[in-house]
Amino acid sequence: MASQFFPILVILALALFVGFFVVVLGTIFGPRRPTARKSSPYESGMVPYGPGTRRMSVRYYLVGVLFILFDIEVVFVLPWAVVFRELGMPGLVLMIVFLVVLEVAFVYAWKKGALEWE
Repeated sequence: MASQFFPILVILALALFVGFFVVVLGTIFGPRRPTARKSSPYESGMVPYGPGTRRMSVRYYLVGVLFILFDIEVVFVLPWAVVFRELGMPGLVLMIVFLVVLEVAFVYAWKKGALEWE
C-alpha cells in the first residue's frame, strides 16, 4: 500500500525542496535597498488621503455571494455529470431539486437587480 504513494511523496518532497531553495536563494542574493517609503504599510508608496475604512456598496457583497453561488453549483454539477449513469433516477431527481433551489436564488438576484452593471 505504501509503495503506491511513494512517487507522490517524492514529488511532494521535491516541490518543498525547490520552493525553500528558491526562497533562500532570493533572500541571499536578492537586492536589499530598504527605505522609509518602502517600509510604509501602503504598497503604492504614496501618502494616503481620506479615511482608512470606507463604506462599500452592498452590491459589491452581492456580487461576491453570486460568485460563490455559481461556483458551488459547478463544484457539485461536474462530479455528478461524471457519475450520472451510476446514480440512476434518484440521482437525477436530487440534482434537479438542487438546481431548482439554485435557480430560485438566481431569479431572486436577477429580480433584485444584482446582475445589472452600472
